[in-house]
Amino acid sequence: MADDMAWHGEFLEIFLKNQMKLAPVMPLLVLFMAVTATLWVPWTTALAWAVGAIGCGLVQLVLCKVYFSRKRSVPEQRDWIGMIAASELFQGMFWVLPLFFFWPNSDSLQNTFLVAAIIAVSVVRLLIVSNFMPVLIAGTGVMTIGVAVRCVAEGNAIYLSLAGLIITLEVFYLFVARQLQETLRDMIIFRQQKDGLIQELKAERDRADAERQKAENANRAKSSFLANMSHELRTPLNAILGFSEVLEREMFGPLSNRAYRDYAGDINSSGRYLLGLINDILDLSRIEAGRLELREEPMMLTTALQNAQHLLGMKAAEKDTFVDIQVEPNVPKVMCDQRAVNQIAINLLTNAIKFSPPKGRVVMSVRRTTAGGVSISIKDNGPGIPRQEIDHALSAFSRGSIAAKNAIDGAGLGLPIVKGLMEMHGGMIDIISDVGQGTEVICTFPAARVLSGPRNELATSPSIASETQRKLINLTG
Repeated sequence: MADDMAWHGEFLEIFLKNQMKLAPVMPLLVLFMAVTATLWVPWTTALAWAVGAIGCGLVQLVLCKVYFSRKRSVPEQRDWIGMIAASELFQGMFWVLPLFFFWPNSDSLQNTFLVAAIIAVSVVRLLIVSNFMPVLIAGTGVMTIGVAVRCVAEGNAIYLSLAGLIITLEVFYLFVARQLQETLRDMIIFRQQKDGLIQELKAERDRADAERQKAENANRAKSSFLANMSHELRTPLNAILGFSEVLEREMFGPLSNRAYRDYAGDINSSGRYLLGLINDILDLSRIEAGRLELREEPMMLTTALQNAQHLLGMKAAEKDTFVDIQVEPNVPKVMCDQRAVNQIAINLLTNAIKFSPPKGRVVMSVRRTTAGGVSISIKDNGPGIPRQEIDHALSAFSRGSIAAKNAIDGAGLGLPIVKGLMEMHGGMIDIISDVGQGTEVICTFPAARVLSGPRNELATSPSIASETQRKLINLTG
């Protein structure tokens, strides 16, 4: 019932808007009818009828304007439907009056004019009302009944046929109006459903934005907290490392039980592992919080690869993994943060050695790109990464299926840190891998960071690399 009243309210508003737009039409028809009727009726009679008909139209127009002055409840809607239908009924009655007051003094041609005029007005009202049945029946119904009564009263066969024709047309009008009303009702239902769906989508969007903002705030708070906790986390760990090393080396005298020294060594190695993990977490947090500042200097990327090779040489030897460096000739220097680039190379080489099989091979290379940049590539012949896990591998704390299956140590922070450091340099990281085909990680520095000028030859040893680095620092002062 409430839905029906909502539809009737929509129909009523559409009718009232049409009535206000076409308000001048009916007075013009009234004046045309009154002026024509003066040809065979007294002008006072025609004038009185015209004033009454125009008055009914003005009353309906005033009701239209008052209706739109404020919102109305469902019970008020029902009352307004009754008032508008009553005003339409009175207007239809005034249009029927000429059939009884102008008819006696008219001839057959004038009678035909009166009937045709009433039918024309009925069609006009049908076009204006069209989709609102209560008002349509009140207006055109009374005009149809009036014309039919007038024709039947004449008793002529032609008039009787005309009465039947008019009633048939009215039934047809009502049938068409019914179809229009159902079509409009369906349109209103679809519009309401669309509006409801739009509101739901807006609500979901606002809820998603709020949750996203909440998550971003929580992530910033987490990153800021970890970045501020650097000293508080490292200080006790450094103490643990220092004291365990004192016990392991028996610096203040021998330990009576050798197991104590072994335990001290285990404590020291575990502490170093935990310190490395905390350092990785803090580095990633500083990157996410935007608190890591780059200290840019000219650097040969080959130097970073050689430093990583020298630092992780023992680890590679433990797994009998061969690490090779291949560099294109005359590769230029790059403006970068040397500590960050060293960390990139160390993280990538650590992963490559970790996932390489015994007697495996890791190839590190530096080369120019077609776009004018310089890239670092580290490739291993390990088990590889499933293609569907490559994007996931760049997210923090991610553990691939192969690492979990083979119980390979790691917290999943190496690649995310590399990704963050490369983004800070305006570069990018690409991973080329598949199951059983090894993994190649390519870090590309943009052409804007590549220095022009004399090319630098490959340093052939870690000591030469360190010396070259010191000279570059001195030159840039």
